[in-house]
Amino acid sequence: MTKRKPVTVGEVLREDFMQPMELTQIALAEAMGVQRKHVNELCNDRRTVTAATALILARVFGNSPDFWLNIQRRTDLWEAMNSPQERERIERAKPLETSASAPSFNALSP
Repeated sequence: MTKRKPVTVGEVLREDFMQPMELTQIALAEAMGVQRKHVNELCNDRRTVTAATALILARVFGNSPDFWLNIQRRTDLWEAMNSPQERERIERAKPLETSASAPSFNALSP
């Protein structure tokens, strides 16, 4: 994981989609079939992208739901790794003993 905070869904939505298309939050809300508050919260990073929202955004913009979910996933992982409280909680977890047949995975490894 990088030290630099990844772009958020709100940034991508505003800068890469809404601004070039000259879309207002009201117009996007209508296209998505949601309330303007929903779009406002997405744009201002006060709402995360769920699977359903990713499917809606993909339909509206003609891309994939994975595009939106991956942006959210990167942000969520970065925030967990860079939050002292979350980091402490993660580090309290104890790895299980692994056998030769079980794959080993350590989420905190570089």
